[in-house]
Amino acid sequence: MRFLIPLAGLAVMAFLSGCGTLAVTPTTATPEEAAAAAYVAPGPKSLTLYTMINNRTGRGAHTALMINASQRVIFDPAGSVDLDQMPEIGDVLYGITPPIRDWFERSHARSTFHVRIQTLEVAPEVAEQALQLVMANGHVGSAQCASVTASILKQLPGLEGLQSTWFPGQLSESFKALPGASYRELHEDDEDDKSKETL
Repeated sequence: MRFLIPLAGLAVMAFLSGCGTLAVTPTTATPEEAAAAAYVAPGPKSLTLYTMINNRTGRGAHTALMINASQRVIFDPAGSVDLDQMPEIGDVLYGITPPIRDWFERSHARSTFHVRIQTLEVAPEVAEQALQLVMANGHVGSAQCASVTASILKQLPGLEGLQSTWFPGQLSESFKALPGASYRELHEDDEDDKSKETL
């Protein structure tokens, strides 16, 4: 099945692949565009680790991190999702409203990959520290998504014991061991060409 979010007037420019599969040309929005798109999500402050898992091998293929702090963003290191309504600066995607969050998750799920979604509630100051770290990080090189995400997470109080790794699956397993971390998976049977999807 092909998943479509019925929200008129929004268009997908391109889609994604894993952090080491495609050469990605970074797109850079202006600070004003990012500020205009900023979305403050209700509920507890949190960190959500996304791991894209190859359905054939069971291995992790890509890592991304959603941060719900003073605004909600997704750090998508060396990722290649691109959406008009989601300004990007230095691998940080802004304007993560509920429909855009849902689109991001589903744009990674298909017949060949599923998405592991792990969320940890954190203190507001920890979420804000994570936000500042990813905003200061800049663009990430190919195949470094898990390594850089792990390095950022390990700087946060309570997460210092996470494993340093280059492998998305290993980072996911380490995150899973954190007290209070939730776990769910998103499976879809869409075709690989997700560029046909709309928001």
